[in-house]
Amino acid sequence: MTSEVRVAPLDGTPAFEISPHNCFACGTLNTGGLQLDLHMEAGRSWTELTLDRRFQGWDGIAHGGIICAILDEVMAWALVAEDHWGVTARMHVEFKRPVEIGRPIRGDGWVTRSRRRVVDAAGAITDADTGETLATAEGTFVAATDDRKRELQARYGYRLVGSTPDSVAER
Repeated sequence: MTSEVRVAPLDGTPAFEISPHNCFACGTLNTGGLQLDLHMEAGRSWTELTLDRRFQGWDGIAHGGIICAILDEVMAWALVAEDHWGVTARMHVEFKRPVEIGRPIRGDGWVTRSRRRVVDAAGAITDADTGETLATAEGTFVAATDDRKRELQARYGYRLVGSTPDSVAER
C-alpha cells in the first residue's frame, strides 16, 4: 500500500506516513471529503486549503459543519504529534467571521493540557492572506490506551519515516 501523508515537520519531530484511508477530513480515498494536507510538530498540527463550492452553506460561505470538521482534525492531529491517539469527547466552536468559499485559509491545532488519558486542545481557522481569525475552538479528547494506540497505528499504517516498525511501537 502506498503512503498518502508524508510530513517533514520544521522542529525536528520525525516525519510520518499513513496508508490511504477513508476519513472525511484527512483521507485521500474519500473523494467527497476535505482531503486535508496535514503537518505536525511537537504538540501542534496545521493545514492550509481553499474550500470550494461543494462545502458551501449560504451563498459564498463555508458551511459551519465543515469549519468544525477542520478544527476537530487539526486538534486531533496535534494529539498525534504528542504520541496520543484519541477521540473527541467535547468541542466548543466560536465563529468570528464568515469563511468565504474560494479564499485560502489555515487551520491550526495545539495541545493545551494533558492529564493521563484526557487531553485538551485548542484550534483556530485564519484567513491565510490577512491572518484574521475566522473561527476558534476548544476540545477535550480521550486518548487511546497504549494497546489501542498500537492497533490504530497498525490499521492506518502509521510509521515514522526512516524508522522500523519496532521504533514506532516504542514511541
